[in-house]
Amino acid sequence: MIVTDANFEKEVLQADKPVLVDFWAVWCGPCQMQDPIVEEVAKAMKDKAKVGKLNVDENPTTSQKYSIMSIPTLMIFKNGIVVKQFIGVQSKETLLGELNKLIN
Repeated sequence: MIVTDANFEKEVLQADKPVLVDFWAVWCGPCQMQDPIVEEVAKAMKDKAKVGKLNVDENPTTSQKYSIMSIPTLMIFKNGIVVKQFIGVQSKETLLGELNKLIN
């Protein structure tokens, strides 16, 4: 799922399940390493959680709101609140573990 300033409220804050958002940029090498891991997490979670990517260069409002200073930054939201934040490349196991803790 592509997350933008325009759809962030609906897709992330109003979601009825946990949402993992990957804040990234095209020019960011570690972000490119994180990308296939995020794809694997999305496939593994299927309908249990939402997984999205937000390009920080194209969506400055949301990036500033959440004080994104380093990328990749991954945030997990539940009920519109950030419940976990990671900076730097994270493993599939770490991300799945955190998401699974939040699934009812």
